[in-house]
Amino acid sequence: MRVILTTVSKGPRDSSLPPTSVDFASGAVTLARAETERRPTVLGLIASGRMRADRGEVTIDGDSDYSAMRSRIALIDAPGVCEPADDVTAAQIAAEELMFAGRSSGRGSVLRVLENLNLSDASGSAVADLAPSRRVHLLTELAILRDGVEGLVVCSPDRHGGDPLEWWHLLENLARRGYAVLAIAGDASAQAIRTLQREGVSGA
Repeated sequence: MRVILTTVSKGPRDSSLPPTSVDFASGAVTLARAETERRPTVLGLIASGRMRADRGEVTIDGDSDYSAMRSRIALIDAPGVCEPADDVTAAQIAAEELMFAGRSSGRGSVLRVLENLNLSDASGSAVADLAPSRRVHLLTELAILRDGVEGLVVCSPDRHGGDPLEWWHLLENLARRGYAVLAIAGDASAQAIRTLQREGVSGA
């Protein structure tokens, strides 16, 4: 799967999202920079087929097919759209996602899923209290339980603090498993990740 956004923008005079081009594909993780409170969510909605850009082009495998994008791409933790409430527990999130995936969402099933994710100790913890990397791990792994999900768009994981390299490594692991991953983050996280990539190349 390959998703290409070509010079997409949104809002009067591009106020919600300035012209942005990015593409992401199966087996790789891509970083898109988006600052301000609203732009990461707008970009995430467009990149996952849940919002149409006012200008520019969006394709999935060469076609403009928003229905396919919505069914094949999971939007993760977008502020104001699909972020879990701060007081919802990891177990409650797991139960809801298992239900959406058409699987058993009883207590035993929830505990098994959390155990498989090494999150048993976080079962009763509010999502707001999870370390940023554990939050990303929980939400992404639950999203890919849904049939047909091949890609993930992760919105603003850096807004929760912590070391951006921790959640970046988690997303790299998802890409190694064949998923197409787009992370949308701010300049500081982008700088840290690019420094890591340069060091990886120079150390190869």
